[in-house]
Amino acid sequence: MNRLDGKRALITGGTSGIGLEAARQFLAEGARVAVTGTSPAGIEATRAEFGDGVTVIRADAGDVAGQRSIAEAVDRALGGLDVLFVNAGVGDFRPLERWDEAGFDRSVAVNLKGPFFLIQALLPFLANPASIVLNTSINAHIGMPSSSVYAATKAGLLSLARTLSGELLPRGIRVNAISPGPIATPLHGKIGMGEAEIAGLVARIPAGRRGEPGEIAKAAVFLASDEAAFTIGSELIIDGGMSTL
Repeated sequence: MNRLDGKRALITGGTSGIGLEAARQFLAEGARVAVTGTSPAGIEATRAEFGDGVTVIRADAGDVAGQRSIAEAVDRALGGLDVLFVNAGVGDFRPLERWDEAGFDRSVAVNLKGPFFLIQALLPFLANPASIVLNTSINAHIGMPSSSVYAATKAGLLSLARTLSGELLPRGIRVNAISPGPIATPLHGKIGMGEAEIAGLVARIPAGRRGEPGEIAKAAVFLASDEAAFTIGSELIIDGGMSTL
């Protein structure tokens, strides 16, 4: 299928996990794609995989001043933008007593503040019509221990899907959200989860497994496409039934 034929798309955090799979899916659907990433190894691997087929931009999702540079780089590479998939994020999970201000501020910057100002910076370059997809989290809905700051940032991002829908729709910009449950990406290893901890997490998912990055990427393709033209300010919960417990 070519549901994104000719569309110009930016995927933040597009060099690993869900973002990387989304880049593959968007390309397969006919889009021209730019991605951002922070890890030098991830950036190099992404460039090696896609060559000149994808524009790779090194960027810090939490650097507010740098969001304008991202917008300008995307405009130079693609000549405007039809789709923005805000996927970059940081997962920092700690019990309440272990939080400090620096860690709190970093989570807010990467997961909420940076995305907000990226959208602002991209406004002059977004087409009419255009689609913004925000990758939030099921943690915005459930009371998982040690997820207080992460969940709060994702709840804020989810709120933006609603408020910005009302504000930007007159400009032809749709805003929607995806709230994944646990997905089989490198994140769980990065936050120190071993096999036993992952098994305990899976035990809380009625589907009996973690989701796959492609399952989230396909949802992003739908929301980015014209098939979702009547889908505005909505949230797709993709969590294997976790939030139903």
